[in-house]
Amino acid sequence: MHSLRVLRAFLTVGLLNIVQYRSDFVIALVNAAVSLVTQVLGLSVIFSNTADLRGWTADDLLVLIGVHFFISGLVGLVIRPSMEALMEGIRLGTFDFLLTKPADSQLLASSQVVAPQAATDVVVGVGVVAYGVSRTGLTLDAGSVALFLVTLAAGFTTVYCFLLLLSTLAFWFVKLDNILVVFQALFGNAGRWPVPIFPAWMRPVLTFVVPIAFAVTVPAQALTGQLTVRGALLSVAVAAGFLLASRAFWLVALRRYTGASA
Repeated sequence: MHSLRVLRAFLTVGLLNIVQYRSDFVIALVNAAVSLVTQVLGLSVIFSNTADLRGWTADDLLVLIGVHFFISGLVGLVIRPSMEALMEGIRLGTFDFLLTKPADSQLLASSQVVAPQAATDVVVGVGVVAYGVSRTGLTLDAGSVALFLVTLAAGFTTVYCFLLLLSTLAFWFVKLDNILVVFQALFGNAGRWPVPIFPAWMRPVLTFVVPIAFAVTVPAQALTGQLTVRGALLSVAVAAGFLLASRAFWLVALRRYTGASA
C-alpha cells in the first residue's frame, strides 16, 4: 500500500503539471497527431501495392501503431525520464538523497520524474487501437480483451525492466546517457512494424535482445486474432524473467554503490 501511495503522489504531481503547462500538452498533442498522420500515409502508400505484409493487413497494422503509441507514451510518461534522472543522480551523487527516503529505492528511482506531455501518446494510442479494431471487423469477447490486457501489461513490464537493466549499468559505467537515446531510436522505428516482417536473423534480436516483439507485436496480435496460446504464455514468462533479472541486478548494484563521497 505504501508503494501505491508513492506512485499516486508522483502521478498527482504530473497531472498538476499538465494543468499548469497546458500549452506544452497541446503542442505534444499536435506532434503526436502529425506523427500519426505520417505513419498512416506511409501505410496507405505500402498497401496501395499489396494486400498484406506477412499476413498483416492495413487495419492490423493500424492496431499495432496504436499499441506502439500507447507503450511509447507510458514509457515516456514516467520510465524514460526517471531512468535519465537515475543515471544523472548516480553521476552527480544526488542518488544518495533517494536512498534516504522511506520507500523502496527501485520504485522511487523508476517513478521519480513524470513528463506529462507524454500522456498525449497514451491518449492517441487508445484512440487508434479502438479505431483499428473497429475496422478489422473482429468481434472481441471478454477473453480476447483480457488476453490483450495481460500481454500489454507483460510487454510494458518487459520494456521497463529492460530500461532498468540498461540504466543500472550506470553504477559501473558513469557516462551512459546515450544508451537510452539509442534504445528510443530503435524502439521508435522498429517498434512501428510487426516483427515477422523483418529478416529472419533480426527477429530473435527484436524479440529477446531488444524486446520489441513482446512490447508491441504480441499485444497487437491479441487484438487481431493472430496470437497463439504459446505466444501469450511466452510473453508472460519473458516479462517475469526480466522482472526477476532486473530486480536482482538492481540489488547487486546497490551493494556495489559507495555513495557520492567515494
